[in-house]
Amino acid sequence: MSATVAVQNSDLDFDHGTFDSAAFASKALAGWQSLAAVIDHSLLKPDATRLQVETLCSEAARYHFACVVVNPIWTAAAVRLLEGTGVPVAATIGFPLGASLVSAQRQEAAALIRLGARELGMVLPLGQLKSGNYHAVDHAIRSVAAVAHERRAALKVNLETCLLTMEEKLRASEIAIQAGADFINTATGFASGGATPADVALMRGVVGARCGVKAAGRIRNVEQVRALLEAGANRIGSSASVAILRELGAE
Repeated sequence: MSATVAVQNSDLDFDHGTFDSAAFASKALAGWQSLAAVIDHSLLKPDATRLQVETLCSEAARYHFACVVVNPIWTAAAVRLLEGTGVPVAATIGFPLGASLVSAQRQEAAALIRLGARELGMVLPLGQLKSGNYHAVDHAIRSVAAVAHERRAALKVNLETCLLTMEEKLRASEIAIQAGADFINTATGFASGGATPADVALMRGVVGARCGVKAAGRIRNVEQVRALLEAGANRIGSSASVAILRELGAE
């Protein structure tokens, strides 16, 4: 599956050939329904409970978010809870450190897709990137992308930009898109910082229209969302999704 197919599944009909950040932001912010269509409704805290996962999925079905994002242990439950709603499940791989063996990540990816996940989120191997071992970074992403795409799932690659230098952000973005990422993502929210408009603009500048750009990490309000969309994001990840929609009139 190509990056184009994965991103064009958005309810806003993102077009890789004619991406315009200002136009996309304006359309996404036209109402809470259109904004919900580009938000990944996320619950990734380590102490998340079954009841909280049920609430997450109930909210996703009600507001029709782009997807729900959960840790692997909750994937099967989320798939069952969202059956028939049209809301897909995304699951994390090697989260949040990006330090797992490639073989383990491939196995986890295949297992999560068998459980029903339609999108996968991995953190690139940050230590390898900072060591200058770009081949290892490419190999890790390319290996998981192959598993995902063979099974018609999308892959989002998290760069954890708050831990990278400018040069590392540029190189990581290019490696990820060349290795098959459908989206590149800003942050896990578990490190020292979250999404910033500057990082989103840099990432969009590198990938252009070749893949999606997801802004995630400590996004709490519409003002932040607007800035990130205008900078070039076409997907937002947040655990405060419902509160954000309520700023636009959702009940």
